[in-house]
Amino acid sequence: MRFRYSANQTINVYSKNVELVRSAILNISSLNKKGILFRVNDYDSKAQYFFTNLNEVKPIMIEEATRKAREVALKFAKDSNSKLGKIKKARQGQFSISSRDQNTQHIKKVRVVSTVEYYLDD
Repeated sequence: MRFRYSANQTINVYSKNVELVRSAILNISSLNKKGILFRVNDYDSKAQYFFTNLNEVKPIMIEEATRKAREVALKFAKDSNSKLGKIKKARQGQFSISSRDQNTQHIKKVRVVSTVEYYLDD
């Protein structure tokens, strides 16, 4: 009779190379073929992916939000036969970071809500 052993081990991997880690997770099945079994995607052992580049994308996102707010304000001004004035008040708003969907936890959506108020001139 062959001996069978059971052991539990948690391995934490911290890396900025997301694709390499994802590849390693996918290749765990090769160890399964050798009799080393892994439980993957259990509730307590799912891979977690964190977005750490917020400061790099913030300026670009604020610029785009401001540009889009101006486009919308121009449309309001045109529809009301007014001219778009200067910015009255602007607030950066809150950034939110979430996974694209449940199957692609490694792909993140970063969103900012900005509020920009303009003066309208008749």
